[in-house]
Amino acid sequence: MGATYIKTTLDGRRVAVIDGWICLGGAREADALIPMDEHPNRQAILKAVPGASHAGGRLPFTLAEAAAVQGAMSQAQRVFDASPSGITQRLRHAMWAKATADGVD
Repeated sequence: MGATYIKTTLDGRRVAVIDGWICLGGAREADALIPMDEHPNRQAILKAVPGASHAGGRLPFTLAEAAAVQGAMSQAQRVFDASPSGITQRLRHAMWAKATADGVD
């Protein structure tokens, strides 16, 4: 699966979605977008990046960038690895999602 380029940071690092992860300079940063209304540091982020509508890890995104990120992440989820390790990974993610929703950190 390829990378979907999103933007370049002010310090020259590429932000891309790779295998369903938001990556900064090729390193995984986050696997989900958080709307600015729900982000615990929204005031500081909006002060630094006034047009931010979402954040993924340490990265703020405008609405257009967030749409591109979400589209690339959705595309990665549609690719299904039917191998035993792929199925195991999907089950592990589902169990962690349920545990997190139930309040386990």
